[in-house]
Amino acid sequence: MSDSILKSKDEIELLKQSNILVSKTLGLVSKNIKPGIKTIDLDILAEEFIRDNKGIPGFKGYKNFPNTLCVSINDEIVHGVPSNRVLMEGDIVTIDCGVIMNEFYGDSAYTFPVGKIKEEIKVFLKIVKESLYKGIEKSVIGNRLGDIGFEIQRHNQHHGYSVIRDLCGHGVGKNLHEEPKVFNYGKKGNGIKLQEGMSIAIEPMVIMGSNYNISYEGDHVIKTKDKSISCHFEHSIVITKEGPDILSTFKYIEDELTR
Repeated sequence: MSDSILKSKDEIELLKQSNILVSKTLGLVSKNIKPGIKTIDLDILAEEFIRDNKGIPGFKGYKNFPNTLCVSINDEIVHGVPSNRVLMEGDIVTIDCGVIMNEFYGDSAYTFPVGKIKEEIKVFLKIVKESLYKGIEKSVIGNRLGDIGFEIQRHNQHHGYSVIRDLCGHGVGKNLHEEPKVFNYGKKGNGIKLQEGMSIAIEPMVIMGSNYNISYEGDHVIKTKDKSISCHFEHSIVITKEGPDILSTFKYIEDELTR
């Protein structure tokens, strides 16, 4: 493993600052998610907030992505492009956000209900978010990447859902996507051993249902072929002697959702 993948205490502090800005941005966006809003308006709001707080949108221009946020609705798994599309009552929408601050990336994602959603979809979102934290719990020195993936896969499949195998989490630092790849499936005891100073983004991307099928459409968006809905939660973390340190936070989002 490259020494550059292992972060110093100073680098971890810079990573934390960029991830807090991402988290605050998602909190601001969550305040404005409602039926009738255009996804481009959420994107404009996020970019202004990031720049006002001395950050740079981390996704804009990355692999030719045109916007600040990835906004993925219902059957869109990831990389939805903001547009004049309007959010509708009963939709779910995943907002994935990245920033660059002090040369380090922050990266986090959250799937939101738009107005009232079906009870079975509420359960789906709850289970997938739980699987994120179950993966994080396994992110301790001496465990392996397969332990993280196994736990995420086990929790979702137990409830009849399918983890996306074509997409994965990743290391995060001065580059948005660093080694290692962090899959949402795996075997206990397999893969790279986790070490102190590793900074990774764990991000379960899951389809509601057991029919695994995805479709690449256009330059960016990835969807389910059969229109099954998908959701995505993501935290950036660092491995420490005390256990996993979650650099991003959902606090700002959940403060808004519980108002």
